[in-house]
Amino acid sequence: MSTSSRATSRTGTLARLGFAEPERAGTLLADPALAGLTDPFDDVFEDGLPDALGAVADPDLALLGLVRLMEALRATDPDHEDGSPEVRELVAALRHAGPGRDRLLALLGASSALVDHLVSHPGDWTYAAHARRRGPHERRAAMVAAVTDRGERTAYDALRVAYRRELLGIAALDLTADDPVVELPFTAQALADLAAASLEAALAIAREEADGEDPGCRFAVIGMGKAGGRELNYVSDVDVIFVAEPAEGADEDAALAYATQLATGLMRACSASTPEGTLWPVDAALRPEGKQGPLVRTVASHRHYYERWAKTWEFQALLKARPVAGDPALGQAYLDAVQPLVWQAASREHFVEDVQAMRRRVEDHVPTAEAPRQLKLGPGGLRDVEFSVQLLQLVHGRADETLRSGTTLEALAALSRGGYVGRDDAAVLDESYRLLRTLEHRIQLFRLRRTHLMPTAEPDLRRLGRAIGHRRDPAKSVVAQWQQQAREVRRLHERLFYRPLLTAAAKLSSDDSRLTPEAAVERLAALGFRDPAGALRHLEALTTGVSRRAAIQRTLLPVMLQWFADEADPDAGLLSFRRISESLGTTHWYLKMLRDEGSAAERLAHVLARSRFAADLLTRAPESVAILGDAGGLTPRSREALLTTMGAAVKRHTTPEDAMNAARVVRRQELFRIAVADLTGQLDLAGVGRALTDLTAAVLQAALDVATARVEGDRGRPLGTRLLVVGMGRLGGGEMGYGSDADVMFVHEPEPGVGEEDAQSAAVAVVQEVRRLLGAAGPDPQLVVDADLRPEGKAGPLARSLSSYRAYYDRWSLTWERQALLRAAPVAGDVALGEEFVALIDPLRWPEGGIPDPAVREIRTLKARMESERLPRGGDPRTHFKLGLGGLSDVEWTVQLLQLQHAHQVTGLRTTGTLEALAAAEEAGLLPAEDAEALRRAWTFTSALRNAAVLWRGRPVDSLPSDLRDADGIGRIVGRRAATGHELAEAYRRTARRARKAVVAHFYESDPA
Repeated sequence: MSTSSRATSRTGTLARLGFAEPERAGTLLADPALAGLTDPFDDVFEDGLPDALGAVADPDLALLGLVRLMEALRATDPDHEDGSPEVRELVAALRHAGPGRDRLLALLGASSALVDHLVSHPGDWTYAAHARRRGPHERRAAMVAAVTDRGERTAYDALRVAYRRELLGIAALDLTADDPVVELPFTAQALADLAAASLEAALAIAREEADGEDPGCRFAVIGMGKAGGRELNYVSDVDVIFVAEPAEGADEDAALAYATQLATGLMRACSASTPEGTLWPVDAALRPEGKQGPLVRTVASHRHYYERWAKTWEFQALLKARPVAGDPALGQAYLDAVQPLVWQAASREHFVEDVQAMRRRVEDHVPTAEAPRQLKLGPGGLRDVEFSVQLLQLVHGRADETLRSGTTLEALAALSRGGYVGRDDAAVLDESYRLLRTLEHRIQLFRLRRTHLMPTAEPDLRRLGRAIGHRRDPAKSVVAQWQQQAREVRRLHERLFYRPLLTAAAKLSSDDSRLTPEAAVERLAALGFRDPAGALRHLEALTTGVSRRAAIQRTLLPVMLQWFADEADPDAGLLSFRRISESLGTTHWYLKMLRDEGSAAERLAHVLARSRFAADLLTRAPESVAILGDAGGLTPRSREALLTTMGAAVKRHTTPEDAMNAARVVRRQELFRIAVADLTGQLDLAGVGRALTDLTAAVLQAALDVATARVEGDRGRPLGTRLLVVGMGRLGGGEMGYGSDADVMFVHEPEPGVGEEDAQSAAVAVVQEVRRLLGAAGPDPQLVVDADLRPEGKAGPLARSLSSYRAYYDRWSLTWERQALLRAAPVAGDVALGEEFVALIDPLRWPEGGIPDPAVREIRTLKARMESERLPRGGDPRTHFKLGLGGLSDVEWTVQLLQLQHAHQVTGLRTTGTLEALAAAEEAGLLPAEDAEALRRAWTFTSALRNAAVLWRGRPVDSLPSDLRDADGIGRIVGRRAATGHELAEAYRRTARRARKAVVAHFYESDPA
């Protein structure tokens, strides 16, 4: 092979190995400095050195560093032609594959700053090649020995050289770990231990430099921040607090003055610039009063400050406090004094809000141009993980001592074990934090500069990507990985950091959060539980044991008890919660949703203690609780969506009973959705009426489809007639309440060629099947189908053909039947038949010229008879919702009379809705504004009370309750203040009286009494 061909082959091989400049690499490999290692050139490929270089983050940097190191080492003893013993030792280490060579080359390929150190101190390569894990005590002893037995070096230089030797070993192990992300905690601990050892050595220097004799001073250095948490970076300020105490019999002022000398000397020993560089700044700004406060305080002075003056962020900072140098007993005394205060901080007023505001301030101070590149302070950065973990620690750590770690990853693991953070979320945060810290370490290690910014230059990104294992397109790969992890962190941070449960939990005292049995009964009674002993049994059943479920319940329940107690029946709320939790407690998403998803837990607590109706629905179908964790879960579904869902559910079953049960399951879930939206104020009265009407219409359609299929199957042929369900009353008016029956009429129209008798028989069979299916016991509240408003009432056929309706109305219809048609609207069945039916009844309900005076008198007479005869025995006409004076019937009949009289002239009256017709009557001048408002308020207030009574008691209620607790519960649902149940009756009567006055004036013209 020619020389040029061999050179080309070598260049290609080096390029494939990862050299960005393979031609230059070939030249360097032939450099005389590598004599004995790479001569002749071909032998290089035999001993594996290029392959080993190709495995490091930056092969070009490593090769150049190796040449520089060999040059420097040879220069220490130029008289040896074959190299000094030190050179031969290094050559031997590099010629043979093994951990030593891998560590040294990895270091040379990752840090130009440490290469510079090795060039200045070439003999220090052994600290990298022979690196091993060292404990904190061994490292401390080595650093102190380096400055006390420093030879001709100054103390400052000896400290710096010793520090970098230790750093070489830490970095070498880190860079050659099988997985640097897994290795991260050990690296961070080693760096923190090295910082602590350096502080101890710097303290020894400070004692040498101090003026005068020690007056009897005990002195300790408290590590803060990452140094205190044993999670330090390669390059970082080291945050500290200094504490001192006079020895027994010593003068305190003299001791503090001497301690201040020691603190000042220690800081100078670490931060001063010398020919050997500097270590890092020692930052004491986290001390009480910050930079304005004294540099050193006694333990008592610290405690006094934290008890009286400290701000929220100062307690958060103390999470990571740890004695790192000086007198260990004094350091422990400091911790013993301040740590209890840390775990009381969460009970401070506005604590959570303060921490959240501080996080926002940090974000706001990040320069706009830097934010997208910030690994630490940017969105989804390290600080997001740290703040989330710290806030959760402070809120829950006062009751759970397992959370009291100053190390982020340890604390996160404890939060996961305790159920405060979901396993999946904790795993994502752990993985992301490790990656972000590893990226930060690799970036800082290159030049040993303090930075938290992702690089932008291609060579830097390439080196960074290769450092964490990317070999294919490393620059793009590392950026994509970082951005994806940052998005995950930000998403989880916002969910954990801002969830309402934290704020509520922070407001509990430590006794509350612990739920100690001794105080529980008294506490429960004080909260308003009528049966505190029973409530305590529920709590014990939910929280006893070591399971993850019990741990999460112990977190949830102290907060939820407060929410239960905010309602009129906390006992019922807690009982329902226990039933639901026992049904769903082993379901992975249930407790996770309550803990993590916004206000789901708060909504659930209020709903269960406010509404037996909703609680019963949820107890029958606990899985419906998922609605509370869905961002759009409380928006009622449209009629079309319900028809689609029920239709699909019905088709999955073969028997009519199973098919109908499937449709009723959908109804039950939708009822719960509507009830919760109503209870939480997301639906007004009109919205509830529309939603319940749409739901009822969908169920009727499902029942009609199932019944039709059943009858056709039994008959062995098509039905032969089109079917229509006409809604009447509140169903037809789109104003259904929770306790409303489905008032309907059934219409059919025979297909061409089908006899009237056969079609009638088929239609009646379908109607009977519909009523059977809906009348059967099922998982949802029963829907009563009432067909009594049909022609001839109960004596008439259940279904009639369109022509039969036409004939009946032409010859026999009574005034009350025409009045009933005012609220008739097709709700299910054949759409075209519905249009034909509406065309038939419009002239009847909106007669040209209005209704004659005899018909008006007939309506008034019928209404007066209803008031005297239909009110239940013992019923109070002043409090009955429907038939009472000023009640629903009063308002509706008044409006309907106006419709019958004037709809032929006022098109706005041609509506099935009561409030719409009332508004049209007012606009047309048929009612004075004052009377229209009185009627509107009465109908709205009474309808709302009627709905609230069903929600509260779980069944229809016709009158105002006499029990004050019931009145309070119903009143709260309609928006009245707590404990004002005694005022509800008078508020209703006042509203009804005003409405009755308007009814007398516009319905009766004079009081019939």
